Amino acid sequence: MPPVAPMLAKAVPAIPAGDYVFEPKWDGFRSIVFRDGAEVEIGSRNERPMTRYFPELVEAIQAELPPRCVIDGEIVLPDFAAGRLDFEALQLRLHPAASRVRLLAARTPAHFVAFDLLALGSDDYTRRPFAERRAALEAALASARPPVHLTPATTDRAVAEACFTRFEGAGLDGIVAKSPGGRYEPDKRVMFKIKHERTADCVVAGYRPHKTGDDAIGSLLLGLYRDSGELASVGVIGAFPMATRRELRAELAPLITTFDGHPWNWAGHAGAGAGLGVRTPRSAEYSRWNAGKDLSFVPLRPERVVEVRYDHLEGSRFRHTAQFARWRPDRSPASCTFGQLEEPPSYSLSDILGKESKSAS
Repeated sequence: MPPVAPMLAKAVPAIPAGDYVFEPKWDGFRSIVFRDGAEVEIGSRNERPMTRYFPELVEAIQAELPPRCVIDGEIVLPDFAAGRLDFEALQLRLHPAASRVRLLAARTPAHFVAFDLLALGSDDYTRRPFAERRAALEAALASARPPVHLTPATTDRAVAEACFTRFEGAGLDGIVAKSPGGRYEPDKRVMFKIKHERTADCVVAGYRPHKTGDDAIGSLLLGLYRDSGELASVGVIGAFPMATRRELRAELAPLITTFDGHPWNWAGHAGAGAGLGVRTPRSAEYSRWNAGKDLSFVPLRPERVVEVRYDHLEGSRFRHTAQFARWRPDRSPASCTFGQLEEPPSYSLSDILGKESKSAS
């Protein structure tokens, strides 16, 4: 019975050698699906219900999954025209208005990728080894049709290494390694995940104060220059010890400026960039997910350069919060452009989500 916390993965720097089952790491909403006849519940990674946001998946689950089952997987939103997953469009699916939910379900339908079996009929599979769970899942989904998919899997490390590179072009996060003898352990990091990681030199153009007060940095706002000369907002870094947060606040104080002439001046963009899709921290000072969360920031003269670690881009922004690597006093802000970023090789999402793609091996 819901809710059930999903089994988690621990990050490791490389694909492990040994006896493992390797799967793609999907970039979507982790979900555990519960079906009992016509009754369907979709639970999130945080054990919250997401059923109402994906009515098209409820219909697909009723049509394609066994009559009674609990299956772990990922809700993804494929853009087949672009050949990759669209996480930003998936985020927009979490809308409070029922009319909007129905509209988005028709315009941007989601898919469900299954990768583990917790229960089938009246049988609890969580205490069984993963190899047995995987075999039962393959049998249960043998006739499943899109938008329900079985994730590819392989025991060949060389195949996993090739997929690690190829799948990134389709917007996937990396590779997950599972022990074939492991049980399903909710909320425990017993799997391994290997994610893509790159570095970029970014301009620091502002900061948000820490929640404890303005004597400490909460996060630094990062920018990269486009060919047009515009400084685009690409993300933030914020994982600092408290002592470092206070040191940074004092260190950056001389760079504090006003919005007059700042590249992220809301007034300037409102007059000159209306309708041009210019995204700046100033143009969205409150979170669309939390109306009470203040996202305003303190502008800095864009003179400092920082090297950050990131996994991949979603549009023109870092998909996840970037990580601080080091300051780069040897780099000029003008050199911090999108041209430095490595583009992953293109790979068709259809080759991964195609119905015939049951196994990568």
